Amino acid sequence: MRIHLATDHAGLELLRDLAEHLSDSGHEVVDHGPRDYDATDDYPGFCIRAAQAVVDDQKGGIEALGIVLGGSGNGEQMAANKVPGARAALIWNRDTAVLAREHNDANIAAVGARQHAFDEAVLLIEAFIATPFTGDERHSRRIGQIRHFEDTGQVPETGQTYS
Repeated sequence: MRIHLATDHAGLELLRDLAEHLSDSGHEVVDHGPRDYDATDDYPGFCIRAAQAVVDDQKGGIEALGIVLGGSGNGEQMAANKVPGARAALIWNRDTAVLAREHNDANIAAVGARQHAFDEAVLLIEAFIATPFTGDERHSRRIGQIRHFEDTGQVPETGQTYS
């Protein structure tokens, strides 16, 4: 699977270790930056580029997911979610990682690098990557409602199915 990574200065060390781990596990890793440590860097561009790449790959039929890292993961999640088609979820334990994939078909995991040791972050990310979307009708309907708003700016009706 292709995994797109992005971070800010707070997650740079974790990103590098994670990239190595994911590569060693057989994944194709694409690093969207930053390349060097800069305590004043701005994460939005890195995370948006990673999210765009995930969405583009998935539209092109390439199996891909993204991981964005930061001190808390919150801002990185927000930036990634500005990309149409991105569904970034903040994961902080195994359950949130699994449910993000099973119920929301999340295609990007946001992780707080200052919140988790490397081994714990790996467990979360591996659970995220390994978990498939259930495809249940109610979950698909809700994702369609999000997509409808994203595409039209119109608030979806409860219970309404959008394609």
